[in-house]
Amino acid sequence: MMEVGTELRSITRMVEQANISAYAEASGDFNPIHIDEEFARATRFGGTIAHGMMIAAMLSELMAAEFADDWVETGQLKIRFRSPVKPGDTVTAHCEVSRAREVEEGVRLTCSVGVRTDKGDDAITGNATVVVST
Repeated sequence: MMEVGTELRSITRMVEQANISAYAEASGDFNPIHIDEEFARATRFGGTIAHGMMIAAMLSELMAAEFADDWVETGQLKIRFRSPVKPGDTVTAHCEVSRAREVEEGVRLTCSVGVRTDKGDDAITGNATVVVST
């Protein structure tokens, strides 16, 4: 059983405009804040930003890598978007077990999760829960 304080292996990647554009194609979300540099420069962000769900997917990827089918079957994320991710940012998804309790199906883990930029900004914060079968 994982103990409180256990940190899972983090995932780090650089976000490039090509990734953002590919996500727009896959998701059908063509909001100009993500894909139109000229439009985005005139906003408070000063340029394009990544789709929030594109960045949040890193958290699910991290949890799936650790908990496989248990994550697919019982995983839940509750997150807040805190700051934008821009092309050129390197982001790291991280997770730490904050609670573990036995339940009938196994062990319910509650984890503190987030995505942080290389500038130290929290892009996403929140919690994930998963029931690990024993």
